[in-house]
Amino acid sequence: MKQIIFVTDAWEPQVNGVVTAVEMTTRILKERGYEVTVIHPGHFKTFPLPLYPEIRLALFPYLRVQKILRQQPHAAIHIATEGPLGLAARRFCLKNTISFSTSYHTQFHLHLQKRVRGLTGVAYRFLRWFHAPATVTMVASQSLKDQLEGAGFRHLALWPLGVDTKLFTRNPSPQVLNLVHPVFGYFGRLAKEKSPEEFLKLDLPGTKLVIGDGPMRKELEARYGESAAFVGYKKGQGLVDHLSTVDVLVFPSRTETFGLVIVEALAIGIPVAAHAAMGPQDIIENGVDGYIDEDLQKAAITCLSLNRDNCRKKALLFSWERATDIFLTNVVTSH
Repeated sequence: MKQIIFVTDAWEPQVNGVVTAVEMTTRILKERGYEVTVIHPGHFKTFPLPLYPEIRLALFPYLRVQKILRQQPHAAIHIATEGPLGLAARRFCLKNTISFSTSYHTQFHLHLQKRVRGLTGVAYRFLRWFHAPATVTMVASQSLKDQLEGAGFRHLALWPLGVDTKLFTRNPSPQVLNLVHPVFGYFGRLAKEKSPEEFLKLDLPGTKLVIGDGPMRKELEARYGESAAFVGYKKGQGLVDHLSTVDVLVFPSRTETFGLVIVEALAIGIPVAAHAAMGPQDIIENGVDGYIDEDLQKAAITCLSLNRDNCRKKALLFSWERATDIFLTNVVTSH
């Protein structure tokens, strides 16, 4: 099995864990000699997702998805998302009795709960239905695996995500911002489900730095622009340089399945303050590389005393090479 097809509704220019996971896994697979095809929205006409207009979804993709999948009849098919492309690939596989794997990256029912009441149960039933025919559904944390098994999901396997430890290495003298320390950072999408305003409301010394963008940015910048520095999305070395100015990452989200930004921050030697929620509680060792507490202000200030070397050591356990090994094991087992 040297051919792998990824099907994902999340793709550039989006900045999120799904895009990163597919891109990094694809890169390493190609380096190892695999032939990899990614079916993504860039191949199709698209429309904006309601409530998330910056996310664009493929419009009527089935015929083209069918054509691509038929051209590689011996490829392993992995469906990374539950949108129109994922649905089209799922339909084709079931119609032609082809096995496929999936991954569960996003707690859509929790995201909806933040925006629209009454649809969370429907969303959860849809997710269970979507993943039921997969030979294996990959999840990033033990907490998520336990939750989904309790909710009737089957054939689950762990696939912890990773961090590019070569890129995410602290720059001792980043020439980006002149901020008053300590610097407390928020890194991620500015949307309700991520709870960025909880971070911005904290009474903390020094400076608050917000790295990211999203539907709430204008509102938050208008309200908190005098007490926090908003720099938008950053990528590559630019992101590393900005993170290298941060003393503590504050992670207020309670809706993650993993929290990729946590391990990226840890790789740079940044301790993490977070809630006792899925993702943080699977990664952070309290008092070693971060603090987990309902009081994020207390957790963030306490993190200032932690040893940065311990943060880096934790991140090294989450390499993309190891993540790709686990992905391949799951795929081989499922096909």
